[in-house]
Amino acid sequence: MAHVKTLLRGAFLALAAMASPALAGGFTPDLFERWIDARVGTGEPVYWYSIGTVRAYPSGELLFTMEGYDTARMHRPDPAQPLAHQYNRKIYVFRDSESGEILREYDGLPVEPIAYPYQFITYELIGDEVETFVEQGAGAAVRRIGPGRDIHARMLGDTAVYTAPVYLDFPIPGTEMRYQAFENYDFFVQPEGSVGEPHQLSWVRYGPAPNWAGGQDVIMHLVTWRIDDFADIPADLRSYIEADAPLWRTPPESLEEIRALQAAD
Repeated sequence: MAHVKTLLRGAFLALAAMASPALAGGFTPDLFERWIDARVGTGEPVYWYSIGTVRAYPSGELLFTMEGYDTARMHRPDPAQPLAHQYNRKIYVFRDSESGEILREYDGLPVEPIAYPYQFITYELIGDEVETFVEQGAGAAVRRIGPGRDIHARMLGDTAVYTAPVYLDFPIPGTEMRYQAFENYDFFVQPEGSVGEPHQLSWVRYGPAPNWAGGQDVIMHLVTWRIDDFADIPADLRSYIEADAPLWRTPPESLEEIRALQAAD
């Protein structure tokens, strides 16, 4: 038995060493370029398409299902520098857990999708870490979040794994309350040609549900993979975007478009 325990412990330590970064952030120039290419592409729009669930916490009761995507394009201010810009929009709809229909009303209240008209994100490699800034919102509500160095890279065999935890804690305007939630992103980037879907993401969020859903604590979980052509988005969601949310058909074209959106009321 002792011999078996020794073998198991040795195997565990070997796997842990293989999966752990050598440095604090775990990034190398190659892992940075692999991250940018996977997350934002090379300039043409990419779509990180998601399906998932919303469950009550702590009961685990299934409340709704979700579907949507984050669409982004990449810009490199100076290709010689390890700095990249991400111009993106994201939209996620809620569906009835039984019928699968997109919810437009719930308990007499209108249901709005989770929708960001834009986000402007910068990634810069500094040593073995990636420093990020995120801009979102409009008018007086524009917020610049950062600098953050929470993305960690590591190799699991020949798969690059990028983990990005997000800790949200900020005052709710006009109240004495704070908005608090936790999200975690685990991106898995497989070697090109090794699997059918080489760009994968598992996302989980703990925090309050939207006000129309009662504001109770919920767990949202999405499984996501990258699609490179809007025509390949599932037809029902594609029809919804074209009819109800055409802005989200493509990501922002430029930083100038984002600045115009920031200046809106």
